[in-house]
Amino acid sequence: MTLILPDWLITAADKPPQAGWGIRISGDVVNRVGSHAELRAAFPDDDVVEASGSILLPGFVNAHVHLYGTLAHGIPVDDAPSDFWSFLEDYWWPKVEDALDVEMITAATDYVCAEMLGSGITSFYDILEAPNAIPDALLAQKEIVERRGMRGLLSFEATQRAGERIARQGLAENATLIDSCEPGGLVGGLMCWHTTFTCSDAFITEAFGLATDRGVLSHAHVNEGIHEGLWCAETNGHRTVEHYDKLGVAGPSFLASQCVQLSERERKLLVERDVKITHMPLANCEVGGGIAPIPELIDAGATVGLGSDGYINDFFAVMRGAFLIHKARLQDPGTMPADRVLHMATLGGAAALGLERVGALEPGWAADLQLVDASLPTPLTTHNLLEQLILWRDHHHVTDVMVAGTWRVRGGEVLNTDMARLRSRTSEQAKRLWNGS
Repeated sequence: MTLILPDWLITAADKPPQAGWGIRISGDVVNRVGSHAELRAAFPDDDVVEASGSILLPGFVNAHVHLYGTLAHGIPVDDAPSDFWSFLEDYWWPKVEDALDVEMITAATDYVCAEMLGSGITSFYDILEAPNAIPDALLAQKEIVERRGMRGLLSFEATQRAGERIARQGLAENATLIDSCEPGGLVGGLMCWHTTFTCSDAFITEAFGLATDRGVLSHAHVNEGIHEGLWCAETNGHRTVEHYDKLGVAGPSFLASQCVQLSERERKLLVERDVKITHMPLANCEVGGGIAPIPELIDAGATVGLGSDGYINDFFAVMRGAFLIHKARLQDPGTMPADRVLHMATLGGAAALGLERVGALEPGWAADLQLVDASLPTPLTTHNLLEQLILWRDHHHVTDVMVAGTWRVRGGEVLNTDMARLRSRTSEQAKRLWNGS
């Protein structure tokens, strides 16, 4: 049994921070929450982690990441894409996705898992897009995630754009991964397809059926830019979310990422059907997709998680993006307050991914947590702590991370990890990707 006694405890984003409170860990869950004095008196024989000068809060849930994406950081581009469609067709598909192999993928997976752990991310959902790296790329990733001790959901983005053989292999890749995971284990799988404009209706409904049979979520990118909604309207006579509704896919077991360019009808359908949503504020800017109407969706009752999209994986930076960008869009400094942003980064992400008892530090909940350096230049108070955390902390302020009751980061160092070696290996694989070798 272990007591962790910080200066400040954030049990959940929707509860006020508590000064001089801590938690007790038993096995892989939180056993007790209370003041330092109460915990010391009740459990005098427990091991004690004296975390003076720290903020203790739940580990972050990165609800949408492409682990391989780090390989494309800084990749040479002859002509900058002019819109989202050209970003896919002229750049991302030929220069990145189609060029990936298992060696590249495993190098990136190992490095980014360590990077995420070091920045307080304890759970994540990854989407692999690599049509020439299957079969068995997901199983190679699974082995790494298990070794890292993270709570991870993996999937392969099946698509028909690369031909029917690859499309069938993509569905099989997901099914094999899902079937290989132990119920209740740290690693699981989702069924995933790309979009309505790269997958037929029959393919989508087949994939959704495979997920339903296995009791897992289905995922697709939805309206990341203006292209898909317009294409769907021209092809099917209605927009993307309406089409998923007609196919019987739009519902609580469907995870729709991005959701940037939405009609009013699509917004309402997402909420009415309880479709889960993930928001990537920084990556949406990078690809020129736009700014998703996240405050409006949350106000209407949507479940929304936060993701890095494999672009910038420092979740403090991602939270800042979500905190600031909607204030500018709506010209309202009161929109997207800090507790709402932290909720998306923890409880919201867990709910979007179907993770039970993850995202809060309450008795019986997963012991997934992080300690963050609290040495800010101005005083921390109950009313300002969350905002200070989001605006003026970064990944390098994370000192310790625990996943399922096991320490994975101590004193700012990812345990059992040579970051220089991982970085070097990833750099070599990035060179291979860039050179097309």
